[in-house]
Amino acid sequence: MTSTLERTAPRDLAAELPARLSLTPKTALAGQLDGAWWPYSRDLETELPPLAAALEGPWGRITRVTVNPTRWPVVPHTVHTAGRTLHVGWFTEQDPDKLILLSYTAGRWDLLVVPPETAPAAAGRLMVAAAIPGNVLTAGVLMANEAVIGRGIRDVQRQEVGWENEGGACMSPYGGAMDRRSLPLPGSTWR
Repeated sequence: MTSTLERTAPRDLAAELPARLSLTPKTALAGQLDGAWWPYSRDLETELPPLAAALEGPWGRITRVTVNPTRWPVVPHTVHTAGRTLHVGWFTEQDPDKLILLSYTAGRWDLLVVPPETAPAAAGRLMVAAAIPGNVLTAGVLMANEAVIGRGIRDVQRQEVGWENEGGACMSPYGGAMDRRSLPLPGSTWR
């Protein structure tokens, strides 16, 4: 007997999920970015309709989007969303980690694009940093900063694992693990 399991295609799944956004609150402070977007995949045809729908309330109707093609395997010329067409363009001069949204009536917005494969904790830090009013850091600088923070966190975790694997032993100044015989007796001093 043969059975077939019906799976939800990644494209269908992404279309059902809400857009993950963090937008800068309306203030007089102008910054480099207007927030951040964390897509579920690198498929613009799937990811842009929920993004445009989520932004229609606060920003109005989005008519055009520009990206850098280095982060997107396929850049379609148009994407159909909610009975209308969203025009997509690309510029290699544009920051690879930034998405530019345009509206005929309301203006322009720049969003940091958090890569879909980013860990949730790192994505959260990036989304908060990009939405700070008056932020002077560009998308590239935010991504570089997060890479350094991520390396630091991984180093600390690696040290903690080493500590636990050594039984929580102290290390001597010479790099070897110290045992009880190496510790001074109460009342005696180190010489």
